[in-house]
Amino acid sequence: MWKSVFLPFFLFLSVSLFAQSQYVTINAIEIEGNRRTKDQTILREMDFTVGDTISLRNLQNRLDQNKNYIMNTGLFILMDINIRNWDYSNNRIDLYLRVKESWYIYPFPIFELADRNFNVWWEEEGRSFDRVNYGIRFVHLNTTGRKDPLKLQIHLGYTQKFELVYSFPQLNKGQTFGVIGEFFYARNREIAYRTIGNKLAFQRRENEFPLQRFRSGASFFYRPKIRSTFYGKLEYQKNTITDFVIESLNPNYFLNGDTEQRLMYLRLEYAYENRDIKPYPLKGNFFSTVLEKEGLGIFKERNGMYLTSAFGQYFNLNKKWSTEMIFKTRIALIREEQPYNNYWSLGYLDDVLSGYEFYVIDGLDYFYTKTALRFQLFSNRVDWGKYMPISTFREMPVRVYLVLNNDFGYVNSTQFNEFNPLVNQFLWGGGLGLNFVLFYDKVIRIEYSLNHLWEKGLYLHYNLSF
Repeated sequence: MWKSVFLPFFLFLSVSLFAQSQYVTINAIEIEGNRRTKDQTILREMDFTVGDTISLRNLQNRLDQNKNYIMNTGLFILMDINIRNWDYSNNRIDLYLRVKESWYIYPFPIFELADRNFNVWWEEEGRSFDRVNYGIRFVHLNTTGRKDPLKLQIHLGYTQKFELVYSFPQLNKGQTFGVIGEFFYARNREIAYRTIGNKLAFQRRENEFPLQRFRSGASFFYRPKIRSTFYGKLEYQKNTITDFVIESLNPNYFLNGDTEQRLMYLRLEYAYENRDIKPYPLKGNFFSTVLEKEGLGIFKERNGMYLTSAFGQYFNLNKKWSTEMIFKTRIALIREEQPYNNYWSLGYLDDVLSGYEFYVIDGLDYFYTKTALRFQLFSNRVDWGKYMPISTFREMPVRVYLVLNNDFGYVNSTQFNEFNPLVNQFLWGGGLGLNFVLFYDKVIRIEYSLNHLWEKGLYLHYNLSF
């Protein structure tokens, strides 16, 4: 009788005690090496804190994950998490975090290309130094030690521009609310007034500025968890062109022969980030969806609305092989005629298919998929020693990958189609490339690509993350 009553109880107690022994409790977290960054800024990036319990089976994986979370801030070039003072009798551990801060202040002269990418400037614009921006850029990536970047840019040359952006991510004690303020003004002596043959047509005016742009606004973001962030942005924009543009180049630049475009811009975004190394992921995934409204009925000079979604999945197959798959789409929710100034799709910023670097494909809607199979050729650290005067950069991690790219895309266009044959048809591009990942977040890509027109070329892309 007693066996039937107490045996299940003792069995349950034994299982419970065994299960309890498979967990450890975080007793303390010590941080070393953060001369400027606040401790709470680093601790905010971790998904556990003092007093939390972690399964022994998942302990190493959790530590590796949190190392990536901290490195993805861009504030450090090296980081290690180690266990100290393991109290086996009580299953309690202390964690020791050692970080090496990045170089946060970048006051340096500007010498950058005004064209969409290096390949356009090199091949189609004849490497002209008239199409170069020069000036000064001041960037502080960690102004008060709270991961609050301050960026100031003054451009001369091709584009005369003044830009000031400041982000403060810790408005509340829980570090879940943040704000970004922005001011921007630019004017150009040259304007891209039309797309012909899926390439931008330019006109330069030596005695006037045919295009001037101004915007100012504020963004707010809410980050309740490590991986999820909600954004909201409200901005005033004013764009102006000269009578020459309307009379001689494109009367529909702003539609209806207007020379001024004023609008209120609203942007709402949700982003989920679960990549191991954001600048060059090997495993994990991300998702984002963005709703944009251009014109809120105040000035009645612009009426556009777009829904954009993107998803990426990365698989680390083994120590050498990994894959990348990215899907992105945009749908115009307002289908009426749009100004040329706001009518664009592929060929800008990061939305470029392999083999189409020389083209822009404008339209209302688009989608594309980008896939890559990567093989790691080299991974090591280069010690520059006394040859590098800045101690932060003396030890440089370097990784090199051989990459096979395969991209597909489609742009739906209802306007300006007569001279642009790449719209409303399926696009394909792909090829081989070498990717160089320097430090943690600087990527250089050299690619030999082919597109569906059987055009071949060697292309250079880079993201130095300053």
